[in-house]
Amino acid sequence: MVLEFLLSLVHAFGYLGVFLGSLMGSASIFLPVPSFLFVFLAGKLLDPFWVAIVSGFGSAIGELTAYGVGLGIVYGKKKLSKKRKRKKSDRKWIGKIKQWFHGRYGFFLIIIFAATPLPDDIIALYCGAIKYNIKKFFIATLVGKIILGLLLAYSGFYSLDALANYFS
Repeated sequence: MVLEFLLSLVHAFGYLGVFLGSLMGSASIFLPVPSFLFVFLAGKLLDPFWVAIVSGFGSAIGELTAYGVGLGIVYGKKKLSKKRKRKKSDRKWIGKIKQWFHGRYGFFLIIIFAATPLPDDIIALYCGAIKYNIKKFFIATLVGKIILGLLLAYSGFYSLDALANYFS
């Protein structure tokens, strides 16, 4: 039912429908929305290159929702409760993860999670919680989502005819 709605967006609005469908698919943090299948099918209906670009932008903007939730959790937690004392070993471990993520690996980790079916909402929540640079987060997410969009849209473009011939 959700997929039918998303495909009706493509039929009614073209690339704007692809953008809106991808935005809604990525903005839903814990509800599964079939945006992978949506981009796959949209690649057959429209030019797959532009489907990938437009869906990448929609998905990257949608991921900012999870980033904002992570950021809100940190600010809400600080206002609602006093800082808890953590063990020295816990502080050291958390500090190392932050340092590692803010260093050279965080950007590429975001790209990998965005370009694969891995749960990138978790990374977005974490990035918001540690106040990762939002511009770097958006660019890494955009790159990953465009890569994923290219794979899905071109897969749909080339394989749907073959599937139709196989089943007919």
